Order: sequence, then C-alpha cells, then structure tokens
Amino acid sequence: MPVRQTLAKTDIQLSYLEWNQNPGQENLLLLHGLADHALVWSSLGDYLAPHYHIVAPDLRGHGESSKPEKDYSFESAIADLEALMNKLGWTSTHIVAHSWSGKLACIWARQNPQRLRSMILVDPIFIWQMPSFLKATFPMLYRFLSFLKAMGPFPTYEAAEKQARQLNQYQGWSPLQQKVFQAGIEQKPDGSWGSKFTIAARDRIFEEVMQVPGLTVPIHTPALFVQPKKGLNRQEWQLKPYKKYLKNLQLCQVPGNHWPFLTQPEAFNQTVEAFLQEN
Repeated sequence: MPVRQTLAKTDIQLSYLEWNQNPGQENLLLLHGLADHALVWSSLGDYLAPHYHIVAPDLRGHGESSKPEKDYSFESAIADLEALMNKLGWTSTHIVAHSWSGKLACIWARQNPQRLRSMILVDPIFIWQMPSFLKATFPMLYRFLSFLKAMGPFPTYEAAEKQARQLNQYQGWSPLQQKVFQAGIEQKPDGSWGSKFTIAARDRIFEEVMQVPGLTVPIHTPALFVQPKKGLNRQEWQLKPYKKYLKNLQLCQVPGNHWPFLTQPEAFNQTVEAFLQEN
C-alpha cells in the first residue's frame, strides 16, 4: 500500500503517494490527467512496487494538494515536480503521464531532459498550441468532456455516484474505480457534493494549454506512446507531431478507453512494465 506524504513549498502543499521507499530501486514518477488524482495509479503502483521506488503526486489544483486561485502554468507544475524530486533525492526518473500531463511531460523533457530517463505517454492530448479564438468554445468543451461531468455540483452523494457510473473512466464500476471516484469527491460547505478538482484549476489549465505548444524541438528521451483502442488518438494526423519530434519513440496499442489503467489495468500494467524493463 502506498503512503500519503506532503511536500511543503512556499506557495502550495503538494500531496503525493509513495510506494516502496527503498532508495536502491529505479525511480518512477506517475502523473495523472486533468481532474484526476494520484489514486488512479493504484493498480500500476501496487504492481510495480516490488521493483521501483514510485511516487504519484496530486498535481496542484487536484486531490489533496493545494488549490490556488491562479498560477496553473506549466512552469509552476514543472517547478513542483522539480522540488518533489529534490526532496526525494532523485536526479532522474522514468515517468508515466496521462492525457493533459503528457503535454506537461513533453515540455519538461524539452526544458530539462536530464531529469527524464524515459517517458510513457498515455493517450496524451492538447499537444499543439491552440488558436486563441478557440477560447470561446471552452464552455461547450467543458460540457462535452466526460471527465468534467463528475465535477458537479450534485445535491447528494448518490446523485454524484449515479453520474460517475455513466462515465467512460468508470465503465465496469470495479472496486478500483469506486475507490478512485470516492477519493476524488467531497461534500461542499453548502451541503452539495462535487469534485476536489476546482473550477479555477480547470479554467487556468485550459488557458495554459491553449497558449503553450508541447512539442517544438527534437526530443531524444526514450518514449512510449500508449494508444488505447478506444482512446482519443486514433488517427494518423494525431500521432504525427509525436513521430516528428520524439526521436526515440515506440507506439503500442492496449485495450480500453482513454483510462486504460482503470478500465483494463492488467494489460496496461504489463505494457508499462515491458517498456521500463527495456529502458
């Protein structure tokens, strides 16, 4: 079982889960996607813990970490991760990054490549710089994206769970998925229920995603693109920037949807393990 830890910075408290604190093991950093939290990696962390020192943070604005009103830049997120690595005594690490944090990982690899020994990008999104006129479409996008439908507010816990059971990331409603859902929701001061992920974080992160390109120069870090069969990256044009800029890239299909670590964890865990063993 992982241990919940906290990194105290001058601006925020960064909460994280830690498996296997043996310093002799390989380091592995797990980064969740937008509106998720560290517990989405429960199955992978438990599976790999015998062989890796694993850390999964709740990124700022998510889970148990601080939720500032502003400052959700990639620069700040990377500074959080750098501070976390310094606390752990890590000079470098393998990284698994899902969805929006896949763009974060690519920017980090571009800026500070010696930190990343390899990176596994799980169905990454928003890799391009987006045209500014698309900001007007954000309200519609918030309603369309299934993972944001669990934000609430909901009048009761039961209403929130009913909505969650209909979402892609909770297909099957396994004990793992139930645990992840329950850890990501809370009762608000007015009695309603909603996600621990905040509206301020949602809005600021989408603004940052729009303004900052993810891949702009060649990156030689060994990389694996995990492509779920029912994921978001199904067309060649979506893969093109990764093939162009990631010069040491492998692609691998896995079963499941955008959240293969929740919907098909066994196959996903084995895929990650195989790549890590190669690198």
